[in-house]
Amino acid sequence: MNPLRKMYCRTFQTAFKIALPFLPYRTPEIIGSVKGIPDILKKKRCSAVLIITDAGIRGLGLTRPLEKALADNSIPYYIYDRTVANPTTANVAEALQIYCENGCDAIIGFGGGSSMDCAKAVGARAVKPKQSLAKMKGILKVHKKLPLLMAIPTTAGTGSETTLAAVITDAETRHKYAINDFPLIPRYAVLDPKVTISLPPSITATTGMDALTHAVEAYIGNSTTYGTRKNALLAVRLIFENIDTVYNDGKNIDARRNMLHASFYAGCAFTKSYVGYVHAVAHSLGGEYNVPHGLANAVILPFVLEAYRETIHKKLHRLAVAAGISEPETPVGESAAAFIQAVKDMKERFGIGNHIPEIRDVDIPKLAHYADKEANPLYPVPVLMDNLKLEDFYYQLMDETQDADLSQTDVTVCR
Repeated sequence: MNPLRKMYCRTFQTAFKIALPFLPYRTPEIIGSVKGIPDILKKKRCSAVLIITDAGIRGLGLTRPLEKALADNSIPYYIYDRTVANPTTANVAEALQIYCENGCDAIIGFGGGSSMDCAKAVGARAVKPKQSLAKMKGILKVHKKLPLLMAIPTTAGTGSETTLAAVITDAETRHKYAINDFPLIPRYAVLDPKVTISLPPSITATTGMDALTHAVEAYIGNSTTYGTRKNALLAVRLIFENIDTVYNDGKNIDARRNMLHASFYAGCAFTKSYVGYVHAVAHSLGGEYNVPHGLANAVILPFVLEAYRETIHKKLHRLAVAAGISEPETPVGESAAAFIQAVKDMKERFGIGNHIPEIRDVDIPKLAHYADKEANPLYPVPVLMDNLKLEDFYYQLMDETQDADLSQTDVTVCR
């Protein structure tokens, strides 16, 4: 990155860090079960609620306890269940129509990060009906109080129940972008382990590593606070203590609860301290190829940690100690290498590879441009990289067999 742009990025990040204590962050109130929702809706005098979820979640019957609780308390509700893995502007428009037509005044995001992001975006459009989501892209462009917003995570990974961000994909261009503003933080987070029990091991693993990525990127960045460091370390400890248990025994309620809380703490950490290039690259892959966000983060994480080199070794040492991988007296470099290796070992245990086979060589400049535009200057990363440097990650992530096929194709054409 050229010196002038580097100076601009660091100045922007420093100003944001100085402003942190004065910004209206808030932590959602935790509810331990969906059975507690009707009382809150009554207290807030909500007349009708829109539940935003996806077909898979509803098909598994996970929304039934919530529907029963609302029906038993005579609270009208409507369901939008067409949210896709990377929610689009079309999803938001469809859900908003249901919200408006039925006079709803509360929204519940029920599912993974996609459902919660869709719910946040619907809330933003509900209070700003004349403004498109594209015009809210970036930071602090919503600035209006949303309808009562509640989040029920069914995966222990995204942390969306704590964050001020909604990541949306343009239905036409497939460009993926984030909307960041304080009103998007849900008022309540329902951390009910029972709704996560039916998650298959693969999704349990990738969403758990998504939470790990949130905690790690928040911790190694340059805009941490005492509170975010504490939350990140706690999240890392809980993940390393519980992720293998929930992967092998999904019905373990205590481990499921611990993972939900790990995701919550990681979300609290990165909401204030932000993430880094792992997320920027992952978002570009999700927008272009619909690669699941947790999977992309899991695959990319060790590549980016290695690229930062010794600049993050002290911080990785502290993460390794929290994870139970190293002792406080372990040499810093050795401890940092052990942490990165532990992430790689975790991927291997969970059957997560090192490549994203969807990546096409011709797309890489565009993908790197999107990642660069998202990350710089906002993300307070340990080492600044421009789009040309970010391209290296995409080439590392390309499937080796695809490289071979492309080479063979080139040879055939030359003949």
